Amino acid sequence: MEVQFQGKTAIVTGAAQGIGRAITHGLAEHGAVVWACDIDKPGLERARDAAGAKAKTRIHTSVTDVTSKAAVDRLAAEASKSTGRVDILVHVAGGVIGQTGQPLEKVTESQWQAIFDVNLKGAFLFAQAVTPAMKKAGYGKILFISSGAGLGVSLTGIQAYAAAKAGQIGLVRQFAHELGPFGINVNSVAPGFIRSNPSTERQWEAMGAEGQKRLLDAFAIKRPGKPEDIANAVMFLVSDYSSWITGQTLSVNGGR
Repeated sequence: MEVQFQGKTAIVTGAAQGIGRAITHGLAEHGAVVWACDIDKPGLERARDAAGAKAKTRIHTSVTDVTSKAAVDRLAAEASKSTGRVDILVHVAGGVIGQTGQPLEKVTESQWQAIFDVNLKGAFLFAQAVTPAMKKAGYGKILFISSGAGLGVSLTGIQAYAAAKAGQIGLVRQFAHELGPFGINVNSVAPGFIRSNPSTERQWEAMGAEGQKRLLDAFAIKRPGKPEDIANAVMFLVSDYSSWITGQTLSVNGGR
């Protein structure tokens, strides 16, 4: 079984590093034209340059604020120029945006809202932007990168992160039922602990040797996850091999 995306156009948000970068590379290596977006322009350029020679020619970069409806709509329109639609949307942008866990009573309204905007509002805006053309085509794949924090308790201790990731999973269920009659599949992947970016590296180091051992002991597969582990799951869920799978959240967590 080999997934192929020739003739498909994809948007990947949060593509400058980690999971988003791995998904961008995977889609492009399997034939998709990928519009990789992030607010980190140098990171986007490094991500494109790190792709294989053929894949690199299929990757377009766009500095896009996923919380801005105007910016999201512009990118969706640009990406769909050649074929009239975006076939695949993978929303990765989000995370804890530099925040750390703190007691509930100390969380500010702006801290709460910032995490909701990039994780949940961004997912909504991008799905809204690509859906009309997907409906017209009778085909589409929408996937959100949620988190184990949306299914259980967040290792970060950040209340807004746990709530926003659970909200993404709720959107997936709702969108799947609304869009399924139009041939659009909507799913999510919930990663476990992935060493994928500076934030997760800081979290890993902060655990110390003892904390790292406790974390690994909780995994059936005794290693931290890699961005490619998540990208491989995404490749399946946005391929035609998953045509009768929708509204689902796949945990990719080493058997935690």
